[in-house]
Amino acid sequence: MKIRRANEKDMEGINCLLCQVLAVHHEGRPDLFQKDTKKYTDEELRALLGKDKRPVFVAVDEKEQVMGYAFCIFQQHIGDNILTDIRTLYIDDLCVDEHCRGQQIGRSLYDFVLDFAKKQHCYNVTLNVWACNEGALRFYERCGLVPQKIGMETILTG
Repeated sequence: MKIRRANEKDMEGINCLLCQVLAVHHEGRPDLFQKDTKKYTDEELRALLGKDKRPVFVAVDEKEQVMGYAFCIFQQHIGDNILTDIRTLYIDDLCVDEHCRGQQIGRSLYDFVLDFAKKQHCYNVTLNVWACNEGALRFYERCGLVPQKIGMETILTG
């Protein structure tokens, strides 16, 4: 397995994983997540793949087939009234193909992102995980992540 920056030839594999992620979220929260769609259009994904402020990494096998990805975003709050101006690498999305799980691909992607963030002089790495995605929550806890903040809700219509 190799981890590298994603490029256009990886789009088909990334799109398959985007659909897998959406299916998990739709199953857990059909009131929030639509069915049978994906987070980015092909045009949006193509544009993201070239942005240094939003690096996308893929884990590929020896045939260059995408087994997992990590979408990241650099964040910094320079001049904010209350927040310090630390540099953060936010993991917007991390997914391993459901057929490849259990092979330490997710952990390898996460460790790669941590190393990348250190080299980019980031203070921390953050992410959000949906409460309905218990498998992801357990994975991130095993990686050593701890809650930074907790989002809460009250549903007003029944």
